[in-house]
Amino acid sequence: MNQNILLKIQYIGTNYCGWQKQNNGKSIQQEIERAICEVTGKQVNLTGSGRTDSGVHALGQVANFVIDTTIPVEKIKYAINYYLPDDIRIIESKAVEDSFHARYSSKKKTYCYRINMNEIESPFEKNRSYFVGKELDLSKMKEQSKFLMGEHDFAAFQSEGSSVKTTVRTIYSLEINCINNIAEIHIIGNGFLYNMVRIIAGTLIEIGKGKDYSIVDILNTKQRENAGPTAPACGLFMEKVEYD
Repeated sequence: MNQNILLKIQYIGTNYCGWQKQNNGKSIQQEIERAICEVTGKQVNLTGSGRTDSGVHALGQVANFVIDTTIPVEKIKYAINYYLPDDIRIIESKAVEDSFHARYSSKKKTYCYRINMNEIESPFEKNRSYFVGKELDLSKMKEQSKFLMGEHDFAAFQSEGSSVKTTVRTIYSLEINCINNIAEIHIIGNGFLYNMVRIIAGTLIEIGKGKDYSIVDILNTKQRENAGPTAPACGLFMEKVEYD
């Protein structure tokens, strides 16, 4: 009997070409599908809650797949992990309703962007944060970040090459905090456009460096060239995906 199985996944994305299967390198999806096949002897199609780019990390990526197996669902995570590389781990496996879809059933997503403002980059932060090497004006970043809250057309914060029906999204929360000169931008929304979080982070970082950006003006223009650069992938973590 087929079961719809949810996986919660953590990974360091440094050595991968991203979540989605591609021809130009190893992907997270590909590695997990391979491990599932090793465990069950069956090919599956793994559906992720969202695509993370090359170098992006995850603390709580969610995916699902359908399979007929006699392995107890709660034990599947251990079996899959045995065949996974050390930088990918399944931290939860459970049965869900047939109607559950990791991407389309999601209601909220939380991302974290980490910025290293220390003078010297610690080896423990290498590829886990964006090293800027100097202190940013966090108060100005927080002041401007308030204008991102709520429902807006985020066309100016989307990389080219994406085909979506609408560029309107809602940001429920955006907080900036700092511990030991590592600044973190935590952002919760109902969904994000291609590179939206990294462009928001890049824009706020430029504001922190002294650039005279107005978030309101950028939103109103709806033009990508008016926003800041796309911050590097190494600082981005998919933190959490929420469902009903």
